[in-house]
Amino acid sequence: MYHNLEQVVLSKHEHLVKEGKTCRHLYFLQHGALRGYYNIDGKDTTYWFAFENDFATSFHSFTTQQPAIENIQLLEGSVLWAISKDNLTKLLEQYHEIERLVRIVYEKYYLRLEERFVNAQFKTATERYQEMLLATPHIVERVPLGHIASYLGISQETLSRIRSRL
Repeated sequence: MYHNLEQVVLSKHEHLVKEGKTCRHLYFLQHGALRGYYNIDGKDTTYWFAFENDFATSFHSFTTQQPAIENIQLLEGSVLWAISKDNLTKLLEQYHEIERLVRIVYEKYYLRLEERFVNAQFKTATERYQEMLLATPHIVERVPLGHIASYLGISQETLSRIRSRL
């Protein structure tokens, strides 16, 4: 089964997935940090982060095998394990217990999307920042503040004001 996995070692700032290219792998992040972002009119909009023991992929592209509309960039040098869509499909057919793992990965992805929606619609920037710190306290040490501000949907200046009040 392990022969289906490929170790991927990439440096800070490299891209795991680029918009316009089809994402053919599901990744497990053993060590490092990533961010998912959209490039909208030349401006990066960060919408998720991943750290050790997270799975990462461009889910729409991976599932449909269509070109990605997002980018996944390394925030730190990272070690990942990749499995191709074809190999994952074969494993799922051969070992049904793996289906549970994949279901959990997809559930986690869905929950992340729903949390982003609820946060954007119903919480203040200060509440979003405080919840982010509770969920991932190490984030301010590992992620540039500009990416954190983008993730929270605020300017870097607003983030600085929030941080100074807390």
